[in-house]
Amino acid sequence: MLNRESPVKGIIKSFGLVFGDIGTSPIYTLTVIFLLTKPSQANVIGVLSLIVWTLVILVTVEYAWLAMSLGKKGEGGTIVLKELLIPLLKSGRQVSFVTMLVFIGISLLIGDGVITPAISILSAVEGLLLIPGLEKTNQDILILVAGIIAIVLFIFQRKGTEKVAGAFGPLMLLWFLSLSISGVLSILAVPSVVKAINPYYAIHFLYENGIEGFFVLSEVILCATGGEALYADMGHLGRKPILHAWYFVFFALLLNYVGQGAFLIGHPDANNVLFEMIFYQSHTLYIPFLVLSILATVIASQAMISGMFSIVYQGITTHIMPLFKIDYTSTELRSQIYIGFVNWFLLFSVLYIMYEFKESHRLAAAYGLAVTGTMTLTGIMITWIFYLRGKKLYTFISLLVTYVDMTFLLSNSYKIPHGGYWSIIIALIPFSIIMTYTSGQKRLYKSMRYMDLDTFLERYKRTYKRVSKIKGTALFFVKDVKEIPPYIVNTMFSNNIIYEDNIMVSIMKRDDPFGVTGFFKEDIAEGLRQFEIQCGYMEVFDVEEILREAGIDEKTIFYGLEDIVTRNIIWKVFSIIKKVTPTFVQFYQLPPHKLHGVLTRVEM
Repeated sequence: MLNRESPVKGIIKSFGLVFGDIGTSPIYTLTVIFLLTKPSQANVIGVLSLIVWTLVILVTVEYAWLAMSLGKKGEGGTIVLKELLIPLLKSGRQVSFVTMLVFIGISLLIGDGVITPAISILSAVEGLLLIPGLEKTNQDILILVAGIIAIVLFIFQRKGTEKVAGAFGPLMLLWFLSLSISGVLSILAVPSVVKAINPYYAIHFLYENGIEGFFVLSEVILCATGGEALYADMGHLGRKPILHAWYFVFFALLLNYVGQGAFLIGHPDANNVLFEMIFYQSHTLYIPFLVLSILATVIASQAMISGMFSIVYQGITTHIMPLFKIDYTSTELRSQIYIGFVNWFLLFSVLYIMYEFKESHRLAAAYGLAVTGTMTLTGIMITWIFYLRGKKLYTFISLLVTYVDMTFLLSNSYKIPHGGYWSIIIALIPFSIIMTYTSGQKRLYKSMRYMDLDTFLERYKRTYKRVSKIKGTALFFVKDVKEIPPYIVNTMFSNNIIYEDNIMVSIMKRDDPFGVTGFFKEDIAEGLRQFEIQCGYMEVFDVEEILREAGIDEKTIFYGLEDIVTRNIIWKVFSIIKKVTPTFVQFYQLPPHKLHGVLTRVEM
């Protein structure tokens, strides 16, 4: 549920949970941009102006203002936009189109999530090269150090981050203060650099540099990576703490980027702008700053991993992803979850990406494509929502923002042959899983022979009177009581297994994100009751606890298993996904000694 802490605590918490990714972008952004263009004074001012207005348009306007104004109870994220948009649509084609946009958006977020820890940790570790005596450290050693940090971080996930998460906010606050102070010190040396705030210099840079300036945009977007977290994490922390924290973060980033620009004007041969600027300002404070930067990138990576767990969990609850095994890492906060498959997939991908690209500036060639793709999809969806709600001004502004998103996406397309294809390859893995799973579930539903409730009740009443009943209560899980799955039909009528008290339990997803309630509905027949659990689509809840609270003390829990027979390669993959992921009852961690799986052979 939403945070009820004091405003200051909420803001500090936001620093650690929301702004890690965008907050560590100054480590590499300017360094990478000036590999594409000469660091002349005019170019530096032009690039700084582009950075300032990218942060204003894509982060402040698109996410902090437009996207965060949407939502029913302060929730956010790509799946939330889908839940807001679909009820407003009239045709099935539009719903299918929006659903496909969401599938692509989620996949791109995961593709982007892999590159975030790789580029941030590696770029921070490369700061070791400025320490006297370590200047000639082999790049393979740096990759090894970055890899070890990543491995420790991902192994630590299983234990949960609840105990150390409290330190994330204060550490990131210290990081943003360090960025601000170092920026101001450099600006004092070249005060004229402040004119970069004027958008004229951004437009002039693009006009003067033509196609080269257009491609520079593909690296400028690095300053806004992580901007989508403002909206995605809104459900956890609330809108106000994130907005107030963003004002502070925005000015810290602004001061640091402009300060880096000022340093670059005086030192055009700088290869690692931020670290060289800090080293130039204070040799003594350099190593503490380097340690702080590595901690900041670890925190940024941690926020990304938690975000991935949250996205996949939302995908599971909205039935677009398989039921991956979930562990709860906190006894007090059930929202603290760990998904092993996601964790190890991310670790393997991060290590491979580090090994493949070797250096952070080369990694930047792959970074940004997924980000701009996600931002463009968000822009399209929020524009559509505002249009259907009749908000003309918001629609017009959203349309302009989406046009800017598309411009950045187009400029990033040149990255595809230079490593950008990796973010597409990584995104294709979750996209393939989503498409296979959702298509397979639809085909499985059509292939299963469900019995309508009226026909079922006729047979049930006859059987209930005729056969000897087993003492106690049996639970049967159904999606909808009106359609009885084959496993219940086989259990009751083929095997004559009927308990004195039979309860059909259904879990219904609500339109709002949070809240859980369980209640008995009207009895269906003698010895046959129905119990419904209604839950928000972002809620993490305990089915067993809800059943206990309702006074249900079952003797047995029956559930369905499908033995899929098929020659179709896609359905074979779907069958494998079903076999290697937990069943419904395993996912909700129901007591194993009470479970009875009933196998149904299905031809697809």
